[in-house]
Amino acid sequence: MNRTTELWMGLRSLLRLYDRMLKKVCMEHDLTVIEADVISFLQNNPGKDTAADIVELRMLSKGAVSKAVESLIQKSLLERIPDMEDRRRIHLKLKPEAGPVTESIDDVREEFLNTVLEGFTNEELEMQARFFQKLSENTRRAMERSDR
Repeated sequence: MNRTTELWMGLRSLLRLYDRMLKKVCMEHDLTVIEADVISFLQNNPGKDTAADIVELRMLSKGAVSKAVESLIQKSLLERIPDMEDRRRIHLKLKPEAGPVTESIDDVREEFLNTVLEGFTNEELEMQARFFQKLSENTRRAMERSDR
């Protein structure tokens, strides 16, 4: 198997495992996976709090995010806050009632990391952190070059 295929398969497997683990949160709190994804995103990305941010950074469809946001508002877990400078821009804010969901998501994230990083030495984890930092930097530079 070539390196590109290995990388894609590894990433897809990680995402599938995380989604599978996240489904426990969904069942516990009566949420869809996308609703849990929206809550998780807002919890972990301060300053990135619009539906457009979620669509762009999580690579979800605009329609799916819109539907999830509406549902979360109906469930009193999320609220819309109009931007004071640009009325077209709407910020999304988790309500205090989302606390039990965010705690469950934190537990899943910790379980996920413990599972996939099991058996790694501190040296290997530091190397992995440097690897992903360099991977991100290379990707960002390549994206900037292609935008010109």
